[in-house]
Amino acid sequence: MDDVFRALADPSRRQLLDSLNERNGQTLRELCAGLRMARQSVSKHLAVLEAANLVTTVWRGREKYHYLNAEPINSIADRWIGQYGRARAQALADLKRALEGEPMSDTEFVYTTYIRTTPEKLWQALTDPAFTSRYWGTEFETDWQKGSTITWIYKGLRMADPEQVILESQPYRRLSYTWHTFTPEFQEMVGGMPPEMAAEPRSRLTFELEPQGDVVKLTVIQDGFQPGSQVLEGIRGGWPPLLSSLKSLLETGEPLAV
Repeated sequence: MDDVFRALADPSRRQLLDSLNERNGQTLRELCAGLRMARQSVSKHLAVLEAANLVTTVWRGREKYHYLNAEPINSIADRWIGQYGRARAQALADLKRALEGEPMSDTEFVYTTYIRTTPEKLWQALTDPAFTSRYWGTEFETDWQKGSTITWIYKGLRMADPEQVILESQPYRRLSYTWHTFTPEFQEMVGGMPPEMAAEPRSRLTFELEPQGDVVKLTVIQDGFQPGSQVLEGIRGGWPPLLSSLKSLLETGEPLAV
């Protein structure tokens, strides 16, 4: 947490966060072009922000894209905002909203958290129904091989579709699959969905696991959304508490009540 406050203390680093808040998912070149800072200075500031987990990155080919990451702000908010009033912690609340709210990337969601576990245990928590049912309320039926179909079982409701498939499976490193089908039964379970929301193209969910000492860096990427996607707005609010519950389960043995 000290790293977060040190990173935010510098006005140049706050300027970089402002730039990403205006347009998330920028390369180093794009960030330099939009700010009056030398490339070397921007690189150094980004390294500090990455070390504090305020910025997370995703490689696409030779390009490295930078994204705001709300996880450390969520941790700060959880620690203090509940104990004191929001009025006394307004600065933290405002920053939390800035990192989680608009404007963000309107076609993808990127979120990074660090979990004190091993890649093997984290992989099991992402794939084993005994784990996923505890923090997600969801189970999966599949062999986790690339190209295989995946059946979602959410609170007893089975959702199967030929387009629900495993896209990539590298045990303990990277897992990717398509999002579930919004069946009529699912829509009824969640209390109904606007027709345009249910008709949106299927998105893609990717987990990237990177061991770093005694913790694992977990980056969640959900993309393939159209601009203005209502599904994207929904998952933005759903992933942070779900991932906090996953982290709690692996580090303490008990999920959070989310």
